[in-house]
Amino acid sequence: MASEMELVGRLVMSAALGSLIGFERERLSWAAGLRTHMLVCVGSSLMMIVSIYGFTDTLGDHVTLDPSRVAAQVVSGIGFLGAGAILARGQVIRGLTTAASVWSVAGIGLAVGGGLYTPSIAATLIILLILAGVKPLEKRFIAYHRRRHVTIKVKRGKLTLGSFNQALGVSANRVKQFIVQPGEDEEYDEVYVVFSRMSLQEYVLIRKKFNDLPGIESYSEMDSDEEIDPYSW
Repeated sequence: MASEMELVGRLVMSAALGSLIGFERERLSWAAGLRTHMLVCVGSSLMMIVSIYGFTDTLGDHVTLDPSRVAAQVVSGIGFLGAGAILARGQVIRGLTTAASVWSVAGIGLAVGGGLYTPSIAATLIILLILAGVKPLEKRFIAYHRRRHVTIKVKRGKLTLGSFNQALGVSANRVKQFIVQPGEDEEYDEVYVVFSRMSLQEYVLIRKKFNDLPGIESYSEMDSDEEIDPYSW
C-alpha cells in the first residue's frame, strides 16, 4: 500500500492538474470553471484511492474486491455535471466542450488516484492543447464554413417561414431551423434561424436580404456552431 504522504500527494497533484484545465474554461466565463474542475479531479482521485486501498482490512481468504468498481461509477456518474454545464446556456445548446472537459478531468483524477502519474500529466497537456491550441486553428480553417445562427426581432406575427423563404429566394434551401418565440416586448417576436454550413461570402449575401423582411426591427448573429434547442425555452 502507498504511504499516507504519497496519497496526499496524489490529491494535491489532482488539484493542480484539474486547475490547469479549469483555468482555461474559467477565462472564457463558462459555468464549469476553475473550482469545478479542481473539485472533480480531486474528488475522482479520492474515490479511486478509496476503491484501491479503502477496503484492504476486509480482504481475506474468502473476500476479494474489484479495485475498478468505484472508477466505473465515477465515469458514468460524472454525467450529471456535464448535463448541467450544457443546459445552463439557455436558448442555445452550448457547453458541450466544457462538459467533455469535466468528464476528461474525472479521468485524470482516476489516473492520479491509481498512481498513473505520467499518463495523467500527458492527458492534461493533450486536453489543454485541444481546448486552447486547436480552437484558433478551428476558427481559421473550419469555422470559415460553418452554420450561422441568427436572432431576428420582428413585429409580432409579421414573419413566417413562408415569407422568410420568399425573401431569401434561392437561398431558402440554406435554412436548417426556423423557430419563433414571443419576445419580452409584447409587440415583437424573436425568430431564431439556423443556416446550414456556408462560407462568409454566401452568408453576407443572405444577410443583405434581411432588410426586405416584413416587420423587421433588428437582427444579430450568435457565435455558435450548435443546434438551437427549442425545448430549453
